[in-house]
Amino acid sequence: MPGAIVIVAVLLLFPVVVGLSMAVIAAGLGQLLYKDAEARSEGSELLDLNV
Repeated sequence: MPGAIVIVAVLLLFPVVVGLSMAVIAAGLGQLLYKDAEARSEGSELLDLNV
């Protein structure tokens, strides 16, 4: 019986862990791409037009 409880607990927690880890990966990738875009467009006249 304890094995069944462990299996159910793992099956319930697995989607939460995967979802949170994907959110962390997405946030890190977004931050990395944002910094890359800022570095590439430094000195561009389009930045002055961005309100």
